[in-house]
Amino acid sequence: MPYFESATDRTRLHFVDYGPSDGPVIVFVNSSYFGTEMWEYQMLPLAAEGFRCVGFGRRGHGRCEDVWGGFDLDTLARDLGSLLDHLDLRDITLAGHSIGAVEVVRYLTLRGTDRVAHVALVGGMAPGPARSTDHLEGLDPEPIRGFNETFRRDRAKFFADGANAFFARHLPGPPVSDAYVAYMVDRCLGATARAANALGDILPSLNLVPELVKTDCPVLVIHRSDDVSAPLALTGRRAADLIPRAELHVYEYAGHGLCATHADRLNDDLRAFAFAPRLTAEPTPVR
Repeated sequence: MPYFESATDRTRLHFVDYGPSDGPVIVFVNSSYFGTEMWEYQMLPLAAEGFRCVGFGRRGHGRCEDVWGGFDLDTLARDLGSLLDHLDLRDITLAGHSIGAVEVVRYLTLRGTDRVAHVALVGGMAPGPARSTDHLEGLDPEPIRGFNETFRRDRAKFFADGANAFFARHLPGPPVSDAYVAYMVDRCLGATARAANALGDILPSLNLVPELVKTDCPVLVIHRSDDVSAPLALTGRRAADLIPRAELHVYEYAGHGLCATHADRLNDDLRAFAFAPRLTAEPTPVR
């Protein structure tokens, strides 16, 4: 069965493993609230092309065990490490979306790059949305805490009201159907209340600046021009400026849900990046 145990506390976690076992490996780490279904338009076509696509399930999300503890960033990153150890994956491309990108960065801090050849931060929250001594352009953390309280009172309304902005349906980009939007809202509600709230509590004090500047593998930063969840200037562009060997791709007319709206372009970028050389003589220029 596609389950493994966290090495930290034996929490039972789910994963999916698509494609040939000997193909180049891409490991996908989900956003807050979603399970592995958020990567449907990446994992299925890329697996059909010969990639091994592994989807990581986060505790309290999707088909993973419902637990109270372990929602600190170190434990979440160690859960990811437990999966890579369980499958003994090596020379991988590690792709994280939103809070999943944060977990990827912390995994590199804790475990290094022995198993990782490339990293893709897709709509990532790194280095963090809130202002800090390292990130003076960030947002005042108090409104973020206030937002978390509003979310706690009615997360169902938050998901329903925010869906159109998530998929940037007001912009002239590729459309998604009403049925798909309703499906993804339902998937968000599959995350436990404990998990959903605990991840939000990470954001007001999140500061990955010291970790990003030490990242020592090639990194592709993919971000949206119109992301209201993780504004480009505060997260994607800032991360690309901090990481020594980062390349920035900005998708016009895209929101946070670009895995669906811009799936073909994202797949092209991931496909090319997964085959890129592991080591380069000079940092890749940001564009």
